[in-house]
Amino acid sequence: MAFSYDTLMNWPFTTVEQSYSVKDSIIYALGVGLGQDPTDMGQLPFVFEETDFTPVPTMAAVLATPGFWVRDPGTGVDWKKVLHGEQGIVIHKPLPAAATITATTRVVDVIDKGADKGALIFVERDLINKDTGDMHATLSSTIFARGNGGFGGPSGAQPPLARAPSRAPDKVWDFTTIPQLALLYRLSGDPNPLHADPTVAAVAGFPAPILHGLCSLGVAGHAVLRSYCDYDVNRFKSLKLRFSAPVFPGETLRTEMWKDENTVSFRTLAVERDVVVLNNGVVEISG
Repeated sequence: MAFSYDTLMNWPFTTVEQSYSVKDSIIYALGVGLGQDPTDMGQLPFVFEETDFTPVPTMAAVLATPGFWVRDPGTGVDWKKVLHGEQGIVIHKPLPAAATITATTRVVDVIDKGADKGALIFVERDLINKDTGDMHATLSSTIFARGNGGFGGPSGAQPPLARAPSRAPDKVWDFTTIPQLALLYRLSGDPNPLHADPTVAAVAGFPAPILHGLCSLGVAGHAVLRSYCDYDVNRFKSLKLRFSAPVFPGETLRTEMWKDENTVSFRTLAVERDVVVLNNGVVEISG
């Protein structure tokens, strides 16, 4: 089927229901680097259930996802040329330690950037607590369909990106990922062999399996939660960023942060290669 604005805007997503346990919350926290310093009492409530346990706010990004839906031939998307361009998380109410979550994904816009530039698909979903009816988070993502530009759709402007201040960072945090981090993170719901099998990675043009983009996002979220929220999840209100380069497990991720009132701008670099891997980052905090 041909790539079509109307087809995507009316794509029939089904409601996804996902139950997660305290164990699942701990596995996610370990997968984004919490607990790497087992003596840090600030990190303990995310990885040890006998404390005032709470999930990491960025875990919302992996709950009740629609899966790799653009691979359905009916979408018309050239899925082999798809990239996860941007991700946003708005926290309405912190996640409980364990819950059953429901969500229905929706396409909110499709922009035609031209035959040589591809198309942008903007997607959202709300996370609803099945038992209480509480809305815990709204997730937004931008899918960059590199092979589908020039389809004749609207060519509206892309929403503006956050820009880091020109001054030196107010805080910097280095986090060295462990070599097996992608193998651990994939247990939170992304089994793509690109992140585990060296043969698959080689076919995709990488010298080794790469880290999940949402794992890198979790590391950056941890940096802000640690540096500006004192590990208080109630102060972490939203996050948005652009994925700009792949990360390899074992690399050191350096998150540079700038605070202006209740806004923390950030970017993350792979130190060993001096490459910006997360850009245009912004977190809204309270307190």
